[in-house]
Amino acid sequence: MKHMKVGGLMSDDVVSAVPATSFREVAKLLAEHDISGVPVLDDDDHVVGVVSESDLLARHELTARELMTTPAVTVHAEETVADAARLMVRRGVERLPVVDEEERLVGIVTRRDLLCVYLRPDAEIRRRIREDVLTDAMDLPENTVDMHVLDGVVTLEGRVRRRSQALTLVGLAERVDGVVAVMDRLSFHEDDTRVTSPTLTPHDVSW
Repeated sequence: MKHMKVGGLMSDDVVSAVPATSFREVAKLLAEHDISGVPVLDDDDHVVGVVSESDLLARHELTARELMTTPAVTVHAEETVADAARLMVRRGVERLPVVDEEERLVGIVTRRDLLCVYLRPDAEIRRRIREDVLTDAMDLPENTVDMHVLDGVVTLEGRVRRRSQALTLVGLAERVDGVVAVMDRLSFHEDDTRVTSPTLTPHDVSW
């Protein structure tokens, strides 16, 4: 199933600093570009740290080397938007420098950029679920399920053969970019998820 990648959302016009950049110069960069943080790069464009507004407010050091938070939390351009969002929440950051295979800076992605995914049109979400989930992943006829999408909330109705199919369908739909929640109103002919215990005979019982 296709997922939107970080590389498709990032800005490649990145404002950055070097370790020797002064406190005043960093503050000026943030103000002039209306941004809340800058990555700090070494001579090979590797991200060695990040200086944020909170770093500036907490300390009054001389250069970015003393100000920056290390090690830098970065993300690769090929990672999914969902993975980047989880990383931001887990590490408590508002921006992620984006690096290539050699760990060199290629862009930056912010929380605001990631939120744009959840503004995906309902019609596009519906199309992606039909094509990527129903057809490609599960090989089900499109008319198997009635689907309604409103403000990113997907409602699935219909009847499938097995309960495991219904569970898989809901799980895959939840992972489609732009989906906020999935309302499961699916039914099934056969519950193949129930584990049946073998029938014991008197010979199986230990006395």
